[in-house]
This record gives sequence, structure tokens and C-alpha cells, in this order.
Amino acid sequence: MMSIKKISFFSLLIIILVYTCFPFYWAVVSALKKTGTGNFTVEYWPKQPTLENFFYVLSRPAFGSTFFNSVFVSTLTVLFCLVIALTAAYALGRIKFRGRTGLLMAILGTSMFPQVAILSGMFELTRSLGVYNTYQGLIMSYVVFSLPFTVWILTSFIRDLPMEIEEAAMVDGASSFVILFKVFLPLMWPAIATTAILAFIGAWNEFLFALTLTISPEVTTLPVYISRFRGESEHEIPWPNIMAASVLITIPLLIVVLFFQNRIVKGLTAGAVKG
Repeated sequence: MMSIKKISFFSLLIIILVYTCFPFYWAVVSALKKTGTGNFTVEYWPKQPTLENFFYVLSRPAFGSTFFNSVFVSTLTVLFCLVIALTAAYALGRIKFRGRTGLLMAILGTSMFPQVAILSGMFELTRSLGVYNTYQGLIMSYVVFSLPFTVWILTSFIRDLPMEIEEAAMVDGASSFVILFKVFLPLMWPAIATTAILAFIGAWNEFLFALTLTISPEVTTLPVYISRFRGESEHEIPWPNIMAASVLITIPLLIVVLFFQNRIVKGLTAGAVKG
């Protein structure tokens, strides 16, 4: 017979799974419903499931263009974050200088501000630089918001790399640039994969900056585009179509996370256990 401890553990595990997976399940169920008055009836599975909402979303030309915008902006955000964070992490993790700990705390502290607190400042900054309603302005805001966490993870990982590796490379005449990109970089793939995926997910799902810093359809991202879905009348919200679009843009993220889940765990737990 199972002990009370095991029963409690599996019960808690089931509750957590239901709590985390039910919203996505409900989005799928809502996407399979027909658009109409039945959208607000509680059905755990539609009586007549249909894929017409998915076909409707995929048939809209703007879905393809906004999908490209999201991929383009998210990918460049990840690339800029990694390039900046790698050099910053090497300096913070290996080079000793006065105020290093305070600087690292300040970098991490900037990520604690809510988006709405820096939204007005970011809006004025993009306008003064002439990058409002452009890819550049959107990528800049995403990099600012994603960089602190990226620097923190990579710094923790670099600190745990054996000093002997760096010393051997220095004896062979390697410069700091060579040590970082030819010696450390191949060893940092778990941390790099973790930060890249998390930064990509954050940029992919971001809504507030994209809504505020863009106005034209040419640079609109998927979350903003989905929020502008309208029904047959101005008072109707087409929830099945919105849910179908939400499911479609979530599936690529699920595939990426499931494929790289081992690297994500290794990157997040780097330096947590010493043995």
C-alpha cells in the first residue's frame, strides 16, 4: 500500500498539473467551438468540434506578416542579448574590479521594475532616437528588459568554470577574446540555450511594449494583432478565433521548450549544487 507521504505527493502533483495545463486545454476547447452565442456556455469538450477557427486565422494575410515580425524581433532580441551578456558575464565573472558585486546587483535590480514603470521612459527614448514604430525601437526595449536575467545566468555559469582551463589558455598565449569565444563558449551551451529560449519566449509573448511602441501593421507583432480581432459587430469579441490564434502561436514554443528541456534544467541549475 502507498504511504500517506506518497499519496500526498502525487495528489499535489496532479493539482499542479491541472492548475498549469487547464488554461491551455480551455484555450484549445474554446478554439474548437463555433463562433456564436455558445461561446460562453461551459463545455469541457464541444459537442460539434470544428477547425474552422484555425483555418480562418491561417487564411488572414496579416497573420503571416505579424508571425514574421514576431520571429524577426524575437530572434534579433536573443542575438543582441547573448552578444552583450556574454562579454558582460565574462567581465563580471572573471575580472576582479572594485564594485563588481554592486554592479551585478544593480543589473539584476533593474529587472525587478514592472514594465509599466519604465513604459513612459521607453516611449520617450524611442521617440527622441527616432526609432518609434520601428523594429529597432521594439528590439531595443526587449533587449533592455531581457538583458539583466541573461547576464545573471551567464555570469553564474562562467564563475563555475574551472580556473585551470583559463590559466592553460593564457599560458598558450590566448587573449581574453579567444578564451571567451573559443574556450568558454563550447562549455556554455546549457546556459546559452537556457537564456536564449527564455529571452525568446519573453520577446515572443510580450504585449505592452509592442502595443505602445508600434502603431503601423508593418511592425505589429502577433500578441498585438490577436488583441485587435473583431467580430461581426463592434460589440462582439470573437473568442474562438482569438483562442485559435493563441493556440497556434503557443505550439512552436511548446515544441522548442520540450526539445531543449534538458539544457534548460542544466542551465538553470548551474552552480546550484557543489559536490
